[in-house]
Amino acid sequence: MAIRPYINILSIKLLPECFAPTNALWFTRGENCCKDWIANSTAKGIAIAMAHPRRFAIAQKCPTLIPHFTGSKTMVAKKYPTIGLIEPPATGLYDAEGKNWTSLYRNRSLISKQVLIPDLQAGGFDARLVNLRDDSYSEEFGQVFWKGMNLRKTYVGGKISALDPEAFDAWGVTVNFSQDRQVTCMVIEHLAKGGRPIVVGGSDALAEPHHYLKAGATVVVQDKSGAANWAIFDYVLGRPPREELTGVIFADGKQYPRKTKAKSPDEWALPSVEVARDCLGTLPNVQGLAPVGSLVADIGCDRTCDFCMTPTYGTGFRRMSPETALKWLEIQKQAGARSINIGSDQFLARVLFPGGREEILEITNGARDMGITLMWPNGLELRKTTLGAGRNYDSTDLRPDEELISALFAWDGKVGCPLAYIPAERPVFGREAYKKLLPWQEHCDLMKAVVRTGVPVVTYGIIIGLPDDDHEDLLRLEEAIADLVDELVEINPQLEFQTSCYSIIPLPGTPQSYNLRKSGMLQFEDTCLWGVWTTTSNTNHLTYAEVSDWQIRLSNIRRAPAEFTNYNGEYSAMVSTASSKDSQIALANLN
Repeated sequence: MAIRPYINILSIKLLPECFAPTNALWFTRGENCCKDWIANSTAKGIAIAMAHPRRFAIAQKCPTLIPHFTGSKTMVAKKYPTIGLIEPPATGLYDAEGKNWTSLYRNRSLISKQVLIPDLQAGGFDARLVNLRDDSYSEEFGQVFWKGMNLRKTYVGGKISALDPEAFDAWGVTVNFSQDRQVTCMVIEHLAKGGRPIVVGGSDALAEPHHYLKAGATVVVQDKSGAANWAIFDYVLGRPPREELTGVIFADGKQYPRKTKAKSPDEWALPSVEVARDCLGTLPNVQGLAPVGSLVADIGCDRTCDFCMTPTYGTGFRRMSPETALKWLEIQKQAGARSINIGSDQFLARVLFPGGREEILEITNGARDMGITLMWPNGLELRKTTLGAGRNYDSTDLRPDEELISALFAWDGKVGCPLAYIPAERPVFGREAYKKLLPWQEHCDLMKAVVRTGVPVVTYGIIIGLPDDDHEDLLRLEEAIADLVDELVEINPQLEFQTSCYSIIPLPGTPQSYNLRKSGMLQFEDTCLWGVWTTTSNTNHLTYAEVSDWQIRLSNIRRAPAEFTNYNGEYSAMVSTASSKDSQIALANLN
């Protein structure tokens, strides 16, 4: 049972609408007279505690300690406990010239929060977004020596110390990327001062929960589908349990394995227009600085690539029906989105199921009918856009499925796909490590089919730093990509082509992480460097610094100015022509 300072009741006043505290501020959906009344009351040191959704108690804080959510006659218990859902600040790595060597991923659509907030609200919790990612404060919290440079580890966004640790009854923190682990632990350490329960989830926390528990988290959720959420928040808030605890681990080491079947995206609560609006991002593309919404149309993957964390989630592949997906897209449009990030792990795995191909056509055509565009930040597996649906048989038909490719990538100047991310990974030498990849000639045929749809921008993702990579292999890779780009530009002279070159990193819980350590190739354990733009491992033939030099060189295979961005390092020193306001923010605060 959580213990907290509470209040003595002075009087009760009925208001026309609900008022509730968020992030130590007061917000209202009521009339101006009520806003004035709240302002006058709070100015005098008077606090407000929610009772019935339309009834509030005016009270002054006192030091009396009584159990949270008791039936005491000296208080009015909150009907809907408040949960602050944190989006942590971004992590930057700045050199002496002020160049950032990693992507901050700021001003992006908040994909996971848009799923989590309505899910908790449907469970009877007053869940609110606390976005610490998009503000303009920066603070250095350490340094790391990398490639002959002292890089300043800097968080950019909201000021952590300004956050009131007692602003909510409980906190939820999501951390998906190891790069943000240290900053997220700083947030947790600060929140722990308030004595409120802290629930942590996300891919990195699932893989290595001990870091977050040590920082002060109450519990780490190890179910990525959302099936564990209601039960754990009921538990930490002292509410009557509705479900058994499942898929969580506590700070004392007690663990509840996953018992509940993973939720399907069709079971998620739809977001309100207000929540969808709060979770919008922005991304410059051919539509201008477009407001970007999001849709997670499925979870899980049919592949087991050794570098990827998705196979470790244990959810299986679960997809959202076209009917639900189109409802979600309509809400994004009402919230003001002009473009949508489809945040699926493996959207095209649908083609392996009866009727799955038709589902893809229904969703993409429905988006066109609504007048909104679709982007694929996690990429689309080209092998699954073939007539053989990507199956790994010798007899599989690897010719392009032209209708499917058009549905996914076609652009008519207004709707369709304004920016395509293609996870080519290792299209030439080294593709044996990735079962989803095509032979080179078939790969080129698929790329040409994609470009013929008129898609204006292609971001071409490749991975280097494999154990056997050497100068000769990477030189041949460079030549092959350059030749392919020449052929693609012949098809569409207006094509903007960007190469996004990643280096392998030890993503927690993956076979790749284990092998990098076992072989002695991993050179850095500082997780701030695990952001794919700062190489961390040697190969059998190259040092990490030489791999980094190749990464920069390959990233500059491009056509047209670097005006548009995706998840491709445009906000890093990887591309010399790129610039970022984020660097200016950091420099202004650090100098």
